Order: sequence, then structure tokens, then C-alpha cells
Amino acid sequence: MSIRYESVEKLSEMIKNKEIKPSEVVKDIYDAIEETDPTIKSFLALDKENAIKKAEELDELQAKDQMEGKLFGIPMGIKDNIITEGLETTCASKMLEGFVPIYESTVMKKLHAENAVLIGKLNMDEFAMGGSTETSYFKKTVNPFDHKAVPGGSSGGSAAAVAAGLVPFSLGSDTGGSIRQPAAYCGIVGMKPTYGRVSRFGLVAFASSLDQIGPLTRNVKDNAIVLETIVGVDKNDSTSAPVEDNDFTSDIGKDIKGMKIALPKEYLGEGVSDEVKEAVRNAVEILEGEGAIVEEVSLPNTGYGIPSYYVIASSEASSNLSRFDGIRYGYHSKEAQTLDELYKFSRSEGFGKEVKRRILLGTFALSSGYYDAYYKKSQKVRTLIRQDFDKVFEDYDVVVGPTTPTAAFNLGEEINDPLTMYANDLLTTPVNLAGLPGISVPCGQTNNRPIGLQFIGKPFDEKTLYRVAHQFEQQYNLHDAYQNL
Repeated sequence: MSIRYESVEKLSEMIKNKEIKPSEVVKDIYDAIEETDPTIKSFLALDKENAIKKAEELDELQAKDQMEGKLFGIPMGIKDNIITEGLETTCASKMLEGFVPIYESTVMKKLHAENAVLIGKLNMDEFAMGGSTETSYFKKTVNPFDHKAVPGGSSGGSAAAVAAGLVPFSLGSDTGGSIRQPAAYCGIVGMKPTYGRVSRFGLVAFASSLDQIGPLTRNVKDNAIVLETIVGVDKNDSTSAPVEDNDFTSDIGKDIKGMKIALPKEYLGEGVSDEVKEAVRNAVEILEGEGAIVEEVSLPNTGYGIPSYYVIASSEASSNLSRFDGIRYGYHSKEAQTLDELYKFSRSEGFGKEVKRRILLGTFALSSGYYDAYYKKSQKVRTLIRQDFDKVFEDYDVVVGPTTPTAAFNLGEEINDPLTMYANDLLTTPVNLAGLPGISVPCGQTNNRPIGLQFIGKPFDEKTLYRVAHQFEQQYNLHDAYQNL
């Protein structure tokens, strides 16, 4: 019996009831990877020897009824910009090829404490810069629903692996939509938690004021279970929030009668495809059928989200990536004869085109004479976007809309057109700029490619998002389609 499409909740139940051993689960997962991943190309590194050893140790604990941990024996895949001690972490870049960390990220410590089993590291856009996983130095991941389509990005490998049944859950990172957008394209559930909810210690920084780690799963409850295990304040991360509440599952299953949901008119405006608009309107009817009150509102500064985001993110990236200088760690050019050449050659050879584009953009925006005109102004726009949400949340519990303007595009179709690529982040970047939680769930399909529905919540109110998303999922889900991938 293959368990590759079983949920985290079901696998936990089977292991607890001794219907299956953790080592059998792990073996089945590696069999699935061997069979499917040569086509999907979601994994960059596998940790098979250590995973099997860990699973066999858990077998012994299972036999003794010592099954501690919410994720006891559950396999996981981790995005390759999250530090894993002893396992290569490359950020899908030539710059970090061969880098094996000597410490563990906070989220990995937490997952190991819950006795989850690390299967391997997942492909991504280089240094998380991209929306299609095509900027990876190593390989191009494909969409499990349609192999001609991109899986989204930057957490494309994380989304594709979950959709293809290669792991029951994965972790990704979301700076401007990099969990929610690939979740939408791959027909799964992706949560970007409130900024500060999950420690960023051990996440290779892209844009420090925007980055957030979150889970990708095949259903809403699994997502809530995983998030419960990785949240919490961390003394190693000065931006992690001292919020103790980590219960995200107790309201799952409760009805949403009388709940007020806002639908911003800007989220169904120019640039959003007719198929996506129709799927979202159908989703709104389902929510109203469940007793929710859905009303149109305005978030007037939405259109400024992309330019504001790309100035802030690129500026922070240019600062964060300055540490890769060819000296301390990472790629070291063999051609350099002087110190200036070492910096120049190592960075020009080690970084890909998209990373260099954003470093240049960010360095320009931070330079003398342009800082006030670009970076400072973008931060002011960021405040306006947050105020738009604050005003709406005075009267509404949740905001709803499409996750992306279109379904997944074809491989190679947009990679050479950066402005079009950036426009795909229209509906996700405002959530990061405002520091809010957002979740994407499947709500339709067009030409066999999934469409995502995004719920946005108040700060630290992931619990309500899971409640609403789960209620919607009971009326619409893509789970049956997974068996055919």
C-alpha cells in the first residue's frame, strides 16, 4: 500500500495505532521520489542514509509506546535556503554550491524535537529571487499538474514535492508571495504566517523585513498542525514576536456563519484573468452558502505594492548579499589576481542574472541622492498599504481574493521578461509589506492548471484563517486529483 498521498494527520494516526512503522513510511517516500522526481525535479539533495537511520530509531520508540512529538515519524522536505546542519544548503546558487552548514536553523530544531524525519532539500529560485523556480542554478522544477508549466516560485520545489506526493509537508519561505504563489500554481495549501510568528534564525536572508518561513501541505488542517510546531519567540531572532498562542487547530471544523469577509475590488481588476475572476466569484458563492457575509471593499494603495515591494526587497537584498564576497565562504574565483578582482569575479561568476539584477537595483535605490526618492518613499507607501488593511479589519474578519492574477504559465514563457514576472506578485506582495498572515487554497482549475484563493487575516490571527479556509475546503478541494499526478 502506497502512503504517498496520505495526510500528515492520517499518517500520524496510522503510526500511533502501529498500523505502519516510521521506517516503512520513509521507505515508501524514497520509492516515490525515485519513481517521480526525475520528472518533477523538486529535490536538490537527499538525506537518505540519515533519514532511514532516524526512522529505524523511531521504530524502536514506537514498539515501546514512546511516540512523543506531533510529527512523530512524518517525512518532510525543506526549502534549500533554510539551514540544515550537516546537509548541503545552496539556495540553488553556484555561490553556495558545496556549502555544508555546521549549525541548525531554529525551525529545524523544532521539527527534530517533534520527531519529524528530514527527507531532503528542495529546489527554489536562486536566493529566493524569482517566481517560477527557473532561476535555480541546478535544475528547473516542473508543475506536477502540467509538466509544461512552472510550479511557481521561489518555493517551487517545496510546492511541487507536496503536490506530487513526495512528502506530506514541506517548508518554504515567503518574501513577496513565495509560498502562496507556488501553492496556488500546484493546487495545494500554503501559509505565510504573520511577520515575526516564526523565527528566521537559519533562514538565508533575502529581505529581512519581509521574509517569513511557512508550511506547504495538501490540506488545511495539516498546515495548521505543522505551523503549531514551528512558531514561537526565539532569542536568536530579534524580530521574532513574543506571542505565546500557538493553537491553530481548535477552531477548525467550526462554522463561519455571520463571519464578515471583505472582497477588495482591486483584487479583481486589471491584469486578473477571466478564469481566475470566475473561480473567485464561485468561491465567494460557496462562502456565502456557508453563512459568511461577503462585501466589496477598497484597498486603494494595492497598485503601488509591486513598485514599493521591489525597491524595499532589492535594497535589503543588496545589503544582505554583500556578505558573499569570495573570501569567507561561498564561491571563490580562481581567476582573480587582486582583491578588487576577487570581489568582482567571485560575485559576477557566482550569482545568476536575476540576483545580480536585484543587487544592482537595490544598490542604486540606496545610493546617495536616490535614497529619499526611492527607498524612503517606498517605506511610506508600505505604511499606507498597512493602513488600508487596518481600516478594513475594523469591520471585517478576513480579506479574500485570488492568490495570483493567472494560473501557472509555461516554462520559458516569462523568464526573460522581468516586468511581467514581477507583475505576477500583484496580489501577494501587499501581505508581506503589511506583515500580515495569508493562506492560499485551491479554488478552481483552468486547462488542468490549479487556481488559488487567498485569505488574508489580522496580525497573529492565523487561527481564523485556518477556520475559514478549512470550511471552504470542505466544499471544494483537489485532493482526488493527486492520485493522477
